[in-house]
Amino acid sequence: MRILFYTPHADDAPAWIASLARALPFAEVRLWSPGDTASADYAIVWRPPAELFAPREGLRAVFVLGAGVDALLALERREPGTLPNVPLVRLEDTGMAEQMAEYAVHTALRYMRRFDEYELAQRESAGNAPWQALEPHRRESFHVGVLGLGALGTHVAKTLASLGLPVRSYSRSTKTIDGVTAFSGRAELPAFLDGLKLLVNLLPSTPDTEGILNRDTFSLLAHGAYLVNLARGAHLVEHDLIDALDEGRLAAATLDVFAHEPLPAEHPFWRMPRVTITPHISALTLREPAVEQITRKIEALARGERIGGIVDLLRGY
Repeated sequence: MRILFYTPHADDAPAWIASLARALPFAEVRLWSPGDTASADYAIVWRPPAELFAPREGLRAVFVLGAGVDALLALERREPGTLPNVPLVRLEDTGMAEQMAEYAVHTALRYMRRFDEYELAQRESAGNAPWQALEPHRRESFHVGVLGLGALGTHVAKTLASLGLPVRSYSRSTKTIDGVTAFSGRAELPAFLDGLKLLVNLLPSTPDTEGILNRDTFSLLAHGAYLVNLARGAHLVEHDLIDALDEGRLAAATLDVFAHEPLPAEHPFWRMPRVTITPHISALTLREPAVEQITRKIEALARGERIGGIVDLLRGY
């Protein structure tokens, strides 16, 4: 068996290849480099260049080292026919859901208890801030909405609801979770957004969801609401967020993903005290669980069995 591996993070590649070699001792695992057009049975990749998919004999499936496949689908949209006609397989939860829930819970409680305002006062006061308590938002009226109900969004919604917060969910098709008020389909999106105090975005990145975090969306939230974007930078219309913060329509935002990563040094988000930035770390791919899952799926494919995580290219996830 021949396995082709690629990640743009060159320093990480040796550890990945070593883990794959241990898990699949009968396989030949090689790192792709420009000019490599040799045959391979499987490709395991993260944000590969189009050149990697040049006609390649024997390819049976492409595995992606993440839950999102938007980078590959963008290649296909720019150059139709770039992706080979084989299954494209994303990672299903390999510890990412728990990480995502931790991030969402931390952010929800930070805003509900107004810790962000204490932090801002400390930074801006130089020791002269008033020594006084701020009344926290009432839990029962701190309505949280989880936009996107895949494996990660489902776990986040369940975890937030377990804290006693009033939680709503929104998905393309109807899905139900105990303790969560469900909305689905474009017609129900305004009702889902109406009066939310905190909006957590976990949608897949598709042409239909691009720019969904915009002025119209913000106008339906509670005045002084909070935004958390954990999905993709393409979901957010950045200048609409800046305007909403300047106008007081939104109180603050926490962003883990951006249209351009790393976030350029000149970007205004760096200098906006009401914007909290993290470098795309809300749910990191854990190498050993990911390798274990990919190994199971390769073995299942070799036996002719069905596997989960195959991406519907039309839907984008």
